[in-house]
Amino acid sequence: MNPFYIVYSAVSYALFLAWFLYAIGFVGDMFVPKSINAPEGAGGWTALVIDVTVLAAFSFQHSLMARPAFKRWWTRVVPSAIERSTYVLFSSLFFGMIFVAWQPLPTPVWDLRGTPAAPVLLAFYVLGWLIVLLASFMINHFELFGLAQVWRKVRERPAPDSVFTEKFLYRFVRHPIMLGLLIAFWAAPEMTQGRLLFALLTSAYIVIGVRLEERDLIKNLGAKYLNYRARVPMLLPLPLPLPLPKSEHGHEAVRDKPDTAH
Repeated sequence: MNPFYIVYSAVSYALFLAWFLYAIGFVGDMFVPKSINAPEGAGGWTALVIDVTVLAAFSFQHSLMARPAFKRWWTRVVPSAIERSTYVLFSSLFFGMIFVAWQPLPTPVWDLRGTPAAPVLLAFYVLGWLIVLLASFMINHFELFGLAQVWRKVRERPAPDSVFTEKFLYRFVRHPIMLGLLIAFWAAPEMTQGRLLFALLTSAYIVIGVRLEERDLIKNLGAKYLNYRARVPMLLPLPLPLPLPKSEHGHEAVRDKPDTAH
């Protein structure tokens, strides 16, 4: 076993963890030297173009490298054991580019600081990030960030078969990680033009991204995922409408008992 794989996956994970912690301060405009609102930058149309460009670059990379067709090509170049770690590394670098290049647009859209709403919004902000972290462990945190794949390679064990199951938050929404991010991005005691731009563009990307992901999941899991999709809402934990009766030529997902883990 090449020890490079272990170091590579560990460094990729450490970089992700560093950017994850920095993102909490960056989006919330607290604790970090450069945040979504400070220090002052170019402003105006220049700032708008830069911010849209770096968010678009991250969205493109993050979505492209997650597609099965890209993975099939990419693993001809990158060993499969570190394919996920490479995805994590590139995503971290592109996310870091947002922190470095971001130009604040500090004009307030709303400012509720000093009002009773402020601590409530701050609590939701913290809750959003906590949901992101907890939801990653409800599937397989270390698989999600590439460490499990390398560990299997070290121990010369085959990858387990994909098994679709549900756990806790995944019983209420199909994408709790994305729900947590949406909560964090929008729970702002002070919403500036820059943070609003960030929230709008990342929300649009999340909606598009989960639809692309679900298309892949349906291809891989078939009826199991169609059943899950029929029972559990995508992002908002609200009751789904009852399905139309099955027509002579149509097919509805079967609403059976949910599985026990995700």
